[in-house]
Amino acid sequence: MKTEENRPTRTRWLPKAIEMAITPNLYKKIKPKFLLNDTFAGITVGIVALPLAMAFAIASGVTPEKGLFTAVIAGFLISILSGSKFQIGGPTGAFVIIIYGIILRHGYEGLIAATLLAGIFLIIFGLLRVGSYIKYIPHPVTTGFTSGIALLILSTQIKDFFGLHIANVPAVFLEKWPVFFENFLTLNPNVLIVSLSTVLIIFVIRKTYPKIPGQFIAVLLSAVAVWYFGLNIDTIGSRFGGIPSTLPHFNLPHIRLETFRMVLPDAITIAFLAAIESLLCAVVADGMTGDKHYSNTELVGQGVANIASALFGGLPATGAIARTATSIKAGAKTPLAGIIHALVILLFILFLAPLASYIPLASLAGILVVVSWDMSQRRTFIRMFRAPKSDLAVMLLTFTLTVVADLTVAVQFGMILAAVLFMKRMSDVTRMEKIDVVYESNEFDGDDPEAIDNIQAPKGVEIYEINGPFFFGVADKFSDEIGRVETTPKVIIIRMRYVPAIDASGIFALESFIKRSKTVGTQIVLSGVKRAPKRTLIKMGIAKLIGTKNITDHIDSSLARAKQLIEVQKQTL
Repeated sequence: MKTEENRPTRTRWLPKAIEMAITPNLYKKIKPKFLLNDTFAGITVGIVALPLAMAFAIASGVTPEKGLFTAVIAGFLISILSGSKFQIGGPTGAFVIIIYGIILRHGYEGLIAATLLAGIFLIIFGLLRVGSYIKYIPHPVTTGFTSGIALLILSTQIKDFFGLHIANVPAVFLEKWPVFFENFLTLNPNVLIVSLSTVLIIFVIRKTYPKIPGQFIAVLLSAVAVWYFGLNIDTIGSRFGGIPSTLPHFNLPHIRLETFRMVLPDAITIAFLAAIESLLCAVVADGMTGDKHYSNTELVGQGVANIASALFGGLPATGAIARTATSIKAGAKTPLAGIIHALVILLFILFLAPLASYIPLASLAGILVVVSWDMSQRRTFIRMFRAPKSDLAVMLLTFTLTVVADLTVAVQFGMILAAVLFMKRMSDVTRMEKIDVVYESNEFDGDDPEAIDNIQAPKGVEIYEINGPFFFGVADKFSDEIGRVETTPKVIIIRMRYVPAIDASGIFALESFIKRSKTVGTQIVLSGVKRAPKRTLIKMGIAKLIGTKNITDHIDSSLARAKQLIEVQKQTL
């Protein structure tokens, strides 16, 4: 069987489920016990996903069945079309705040429009092979907005967790907390007992019996307790009228073009988060199983699943790390586990939906408090305070903007600041210096046979060496260093043997220097230019400006060319 490394590239565009179905060598590996393992894992993660799907939907400002529809439709398609064998998809906590904000500003129609656009963007990302680059998003950015989302989710659950009597909770984070404190004495002790019990049950089961779905057990026990003791607290039935026992219906929405324009920034944010979370989830699954996912296939699959979810009345979806890990730990071996997980939720809707009416909202609030705790990345967040100050600044900026402003703004500013700091670091790493050459000397010094101290240079030649990427952050440094030339040499050799890449700003800085040098009669020779930078120099017209003979592959060729240029200058004089 071909390994992931030497498997033909064309198969990397196939979803893992389809690849396994059509590739005989892989298909033979599926044994009957794998099917049993997948069945058990699918049932387990389906039971885990049930309360989570409803909780995420309610926290997002929609009815609970929309979360279940998302888990069924998107969850099924993600398992079929994923670039990972183990991906479990559905609604996740990362989208809660975004969905809530979209519905608040544009209604459910706006959410459908944003989800459709996000799906299209994800497909485009995959086709353009953007999946290979998502991994380069700075860790401080992801830590900042993930921790910020966790805090926002927590803030949305305070009312139901404590049973506070508040008619309208403000949407803005900073405005919520004064209202919570003002109305804290209205808390309902029964609600608080149910919510705290839910949290306690989940943590106890997670600690003692990790393979048992703690969220489901906590919700089940809470519902039984509320029914048995006749507690007068809000349930799904009392607030939403229960859950319909019907399949989700396909609905082609009639959305105005103006709506698509208004939700475009939100759609980009949804696509961005879906890409990050799904690929991160696939990486986690690879680490747990030794498998290797196809990142661009994953993005295309996520895009199709989100479009379908919107057309069937669902929510944005992506890979769920906790549910995927649960599936793997329960024995999942193939995408069948994810398919069964979706079928379990579908069967619940068709046959057991009336029972959902007894689920207390306090219990779902308790589940989301645990989700917030898990998402907070508290250890990583605290550890970042020992990181370089620039990284800490990126994380704190992203976190703060996520909480007090908007996730879209937070990601944009976080990425911009991270990019600026990266360029600053590249500028710091790249060294440029004038080499003090020994003219016509046979004395060798050092271990590097190509060191300039071991090379004879003709008089009238000055040599500068650039060590590192020649990006625009280095362009000013280059101009400053070259600007210090006090004499007017006949030839300046710019040694670029350690320049792996050069960008447009570096090209323009180099071009400006070449033009200035020509005005004073100084010739420029580029030495040791590698293949990639040389291609860029040719495309950008530098080779034409100085002549292709003045772009050399080695210092010896550069010195020989410098001698020729000096001889030509002598003859013209």
